[in-house]
Amino acid sequence: MSSIVDWSDRSTCVLFGDGAGACVVQASEGKRGIIGTHHGSDGRLAELLYRPAGGGLSPLTTESLQRGDHLVKMSGKEVFKNAVRSMASASERALADAGLKGEDVDLLIPHQANIRIIESTARYSGIPMDKVFVNVDRYGNMSSATIPIAMDEAIEQRILKPGMNVLTAAFGAGFAWGAIAIHW
Repeated sequence: MSSIVDWSDRSTCVLFGDGAGACVVQASEGKRGIIGTHHGSDGRLAELLYRPAGGGLSPLTTESLQRGDHLVKMSGKEVFKNAVRSMASASERALADAGLKGEDVDLLIPHQANIRIIESTARYSGIPMDKVFVNVDRYGNMSSATIPIAMDEAIEQRILKPGMNVLTAAFGAGFAWGAIAIHW
C-alpha cells in the first residue's frame, strides 16, 4: 500500500501498512469448512475509494503520475458508513446461510481497516469485542492481506482452535464486501 498512498494526505496515509497473505482452501471431511457466505459490490460508489489512474481504463502517464492520480483517494466518512453497513449485513447473511446468529460466533476475524470499523461491525453483528481478533494497531490496513495475516496470528496464538465457529468479514476498494462463516 505504501507505493499508492498519498503521504501528504494525513487523513489516509496513517491508516495503511504493507503486507501479503493468503489462505489455502481444500476439501474437508465432516462438518469442518465453509458453511455460509455472502458477497456483494456496488460500483456506483467506487469513487469514494479509488485510484484515478493506473489501470486498464486509465493507464499511467507522466502527467498522471505528476498529478498523483496513481494514489488512493478516499472519502473517509462515507467509506466508514458504507463499510460498517456492508460488513454487518454480509455477516448477518453469511451467518443466516450457515444457520447461525452472532451469539454463535466464537471468533470474528474482520478486515483490519481501522478499529472504529471493527468495533462497529462487531456491535451491529451482535459479537462482543472479546471474540474479535484485532491486529490493526500493529500493522495498519494491509488491504486484502489483513484477514489471512490475522487468521495466521490467531492460529499461532492458539486463539483460533478446531471446532470454533469463525466469521470473517471484509470491505474494500470498488465498494466490494463479503463475509464467510467457517466451522473450523
